[in-house]
Amino acid sequence: MTGSSGTPVSAAAATEALSDPWRVMADTVYAAFRTKNMVRGGDFVAKIIEAAEAAGHHPDVELRYGSVHLALTTHSAHRLTEADVALANQISAIASDLDLEPAAAPPARFELGIDALDIDKIRPFWKAVLGYDDEPEETSVDISDSAGILPGVWFQQMDEPRPERNRVHVDLWVPHDVVEERIAAAIGAGGSLVSDDFAPEWYVLADAEGNEICLCTWRGRE
Repeated sequence: MTGSSGTPVSAAAATEALSDPWRVMADTVYAAFRTKNMVRGGDFVAKIIEAAEAAGHHPDVELRYGSVHLALTTHSAHRLTEADVALANQISAIASDLDLEPAAAPPARFELGIDALDIDKIRPFWKAVLGYDDEPEETSVDISDSAGILPGVWFQQMDEPRPERNRVHVDLWVPHDVVEERIAAAIGAGGSLVSDDFAPEWYVLADAEGNEICLCTWRGRE
C-alpha cells in the first residue's frame, strides 16, 4: 500500500493485505491469539503497546486468562485506514515471534437492530436505558457504549407496522469467508434462511419460532 498512514482503505483491499488471523467486520479489523496463560498474554500486550506507541496508532486490547483479543479502526476517520492494516500485520509478526497461535474460533461482532416508525421518538429511550452515546453518521451504528464493550445499536426506518415479525433483531458480523458455513450450520440446527435478497451484505435467518438474526459481511458494501 502507498500513501500516508491515515489513507482510507477499502474492506476488500484490507482483507487482501492483512495477515492471518485478522478479519474485517464493518469498519474494524479483529483478531485473537491464544496465550495459554496471563503472563504470556501480558508480555504480548506489552510488546503491542510498544509497537503502537512507536506507530502513534493504538488498538483496543482485551487481555483474558488464556487469550488476547484485538480490534483496530481509525476513530478519527470513522473507517479503516492503512494505519490499521500496518499495525495489525506488525502485531501478527509479534505473535509469530512469541510462538502464539490464532484463537480457534474466528472473530465476530454483535450489533442490535431496532425497527421503528418514529426513530427520533424512540432513540432517546434506548440511549437512556443503555447509557449509550450518539455515533457519527459515517459509522455502522447509531448509538454505542462509550467503553466499546456492549453491542452497538442501529435503527431501521419502517414505513408501516410489522406485527407478524420481531422488530428487534441481532446483527452478527462474521468474516466473509465463514458466512456460508455459518448459514449451513444454522439451517442444520433447525433454522431457516428467511431472505438472501441483500446478500452478500447480509442474510436473514430465523430459528424454529421465527426469531431473526442477520449474518453480515463487508462484501457488497463498497
